Amino acid sequence: MSSHLSSDHAVPIEQVAIGPQSLAGDLALPQARTGVVVFAHGSGSSRHSPRNALVAQVMQSHGLATLMFDLLTEIEARDRRNVFDVDLLSMRVAGALDWLQRRADVAGLPVGLFGASTGAAAALQAAAQWPQRVQAVVSRGGRPDLAGAHLAQVRAPTLLIVGGNDNDVLELNQAAARALVCDKHIEIVPGATHLFAEPGALDEVARLAAAWFVRHLQRGDLP
Repeated sequence: MSSHLSSDHAVPIEQVAIGPQSLAGDLALPQARTGVVVFAHGSGSSRHSPRNALVAQVMQSHGLATLMFDLLTEIEARDRRNVFDVDLLSMRVAGALDWLQRRADVAGLPVGLFGASTGAAAALQAAAQWPQRVQAVVSRGGRPDLAGAHLAQVRAPTLLIVGGNDNDVLELNQAAARALVCDKHIEIVPGATHLFAEPGALDEVARLAAAWFVRHLQRGDLP
């Protein structure tokens, strides 16, 4: 394992290996941390996603530790079916939760899950299956509908962030929100498409996500 500093906020980042598959991850540890957010990336992405990296840095600036890790091994990722295997992906998220509890520097901190695309479904399914271990969920341009019947079992406060011009995904998120019975909210970023590539769109995602986690993790919400 090795460590380096993020240039913007000088937050120590440790390169880690998670679970029996030794999944590669980056754990960022702000000095005064009040919670930890686990990132579940979506299809075609990885822990190196520049979009998630920007969001993570904003969270770190608010005193939230972040764990970005690859949900699949390199070999697994070559099979596109695995990218949409929500059962598999949610188990990997659960493995990251187990790993965090064995870390003395973050064990006991309230945990949030940040999911994008298919990773949002994995985050929600993990939150449903391990409700005492997840205090908040945020989805960015996600496919929460892929969590299916697990949506009704989610107890963690859930924020769904969708681009205003991402029409199909917006409809799927609205349907998923109707299935959720927890504290829930949809935030629509006007003019944004699926990847929030428009000027200022991703900054708004980061602001909304950080505010949600600060609100619910610092308060230590339990389902």
